[in-house]
Amino acid sequence: MVDITGKKEVYREATAYGRIRLREETVARIREGRVEKGDVEAVARVAAILAVKKTPEVVPLCHPIPITGVEVEIRVRDSWVEVWVTVRTTARTGVEMEALTGVSAALLAVWDMVKKYEKDEKGQYPDTVIEEVRVVEKVKRASKE
Repeated sequence: MVDITGKKEVYREATAYGRIRLREETVARIREGRVEKGDVEAVARVAAILAVKKTPEVVPLCHPIPITGVEVEIRVRDSWVEVWVTVRTTARTGVEMEALTGVSAALLAVWDMVKKYEKDEKGQYPDTVIEEVRVVEKVKRASKE
């Protein structure tokens, strides 16, 4: 781990984004609440929040920091589901890894919930792709305005 002892605690925020491409029929099931495993958006939201809180347990050199806020936004489009996760803290290090972990977990939860509808006749996933996972913004300032 990098030693952050000498750094000051400041307000930090990061927003990450990612999406999962799905068959249009699968997206229709999500919109209509016809996914056998349950409410895809609700489960993805909880998965994101849990993953943010557990990031130091799955990213080996990530510092455990106090998470003071998490926002999860999920948008269901025609052929994909988009996820944004914003994480806030007052700490000595940033929250980019937490935001990325939250997005990744939410997208994996979506995949898990809809995999039954995404498989082809050979049991493969020719149309399902997680993509564009990235940090879209980070903020660092002495105090939140």
